[in-house]
Amino acid sequence: MAFYSATIGGTSVAGEADFVVTNPATGQEAGRAPNLGAADLDRAVDAARAAFSGWSARSDSELQRICSAVTSRIEEHADELATIITLEQGKPLNGLGSRWEMGGTVAWAGYTTGLSLPVKVLQDNAEGRVELHRKPVGVVGSITPWNFPVMIAIWHIMPALRTGNTVVVKPSPLTPLSTLRLVEIMNEVLPPGVLNVVTSDDKGFNLGAAMAAHPGINKIVFTGSIATGQKVMQSAASNMKRLTLELGGNDAGIVLPDADPDKIAEGLFWGAFINNGQTCAALKRLYVHESIHDAVCEALVAYARNIPVGNGMEETSILGPVQNRMQFEKLSRLVADAAGRGKVLLGGAPGEGLFFPPTIVAGLSNGDALVDEEQFGPALPVIKYADVDDAVRMANDSPNGLGGSVWSSDISAAKAVAARMECGSVWINKHGAIQPNAPFGGVKASGFGVEFAEEGLKEYTDIQVIFA
Repeated sequence: MAFYSATIGGTSVAGEADFVVTNPATGQEAGRAPNLGAADLDRAVDAARAAFSGWSARSDSELQRICSAVTSRIEEHADELATIITLEQGKPLNGLGSRWEMGGTVAWAGYTTGLSLPVKVLQDNAEGRVELHRKPVGVVGSITPWNFPVMIAIWHIMPALRTGNTVVVKPSPLTPLSTLRLVEIMNEVLPPGVLNVVTSDDKGFNLGAAMAAHPGINKIVFTGSIATGQKVMQSAASNMKRLTLELGGNDAGIVLPDADPDKIAEGLFWGAFINNGQTCAALKRLYVHESIHDAVCEALVAYARNIPVGNGMEETSILGPVQNRMQFEKLSRLVADAAGRGKVLLGGAPGEGLFFPPTIVAGLSNGDALVDEEQFGPALPVIKYADVDDAVRMANDSPNGLGGSVWSSDISAAKAVAARMECGSVWINKHGAIQPNAPFGGVKASGFGVEFAEEGLKEYTDIQVIFA
């Protein structure tokens, strides 16, 4: 099976040991990655620091030109990377799977490349000229999750490069292969040391924790769980690292009584089950008015029961397996608990291996585990409500605040409800439809800082004001 090398200072690094990456659809080996340690991380940080002076000194137009060339190279290898994603992550090639992820990867890279942060003149008069400059922070450490291994890596890497920073990226040990190959491809264009990647199985040496505490890293960008994000914040305090944290979500959707169940069923399904529900900003709790509750459930079940689930390498598969055993067991526990408290309308029973069918459970309420905990898998609780004020209260009754949605035939009414929701993004008649020209981030425990668009680009800079 293929071995994928790390890249440090523009050079391939195999390390003294490696670890196996498993295909969640088959249980077989998908490939091997280097199991690196503290000395390797130090080398990667040193390489990034050495490359920073030359990279950050380039003009804005030169940085843009090189980032554009990087985007083109990624697009040329999109099919290759999509296949690796499917083998290690499990999502199908088709549908909203790995080919779709690579489409998003290229779109985000291209849009970010086109952004710019010109000098802003705050004052220019007889009393003097005051300019606000945006300067790169230095070495950016990127820690990425297993659900979108390439697209999220690009969300971290491209704005860092575009603003003149250098990068050390560390992918999840569950899905490192596509990121290793991505960085290798990008290094065909980038100067040595500008972009480095290190991997470990995190069973002995915790590479992510070491990055968060490393004195040579100036900023950490992390996407993952709230618990790990809290640890990153604590470690980052040692040298006052800048932080962007996109953490867990337990997104609520509210269906108003005037919504058309048949018209919204498809959108509800994909809002909840995109990437098999393994998405931070997926719809994870659905509150439906009692007058249309049963009709919404029926329409949702009718749509969901026709979605093919199988090995992602099979062209007919639209959903794949749960990515890993730990997540599968958590999902199974939550669904089993929900089955004893509510009514399973579809699915509910684990399949073979790591396959779990799309599951819809009615009759639950706040306080039930499947409602209160982020399931991060293909299971959706549907909660009945009688009053919109109660629905908003229940939706906001969570430590999370990443995304939310309102479903209605009256856009004005939906927007009024959306304004009352405590979350960073709210969608009307869709859910999770992030885009590169709109800032994205959470409130409460779901995040710190934002990604995407000009606001996200600014996160990779420090402000310097020059008075003349």
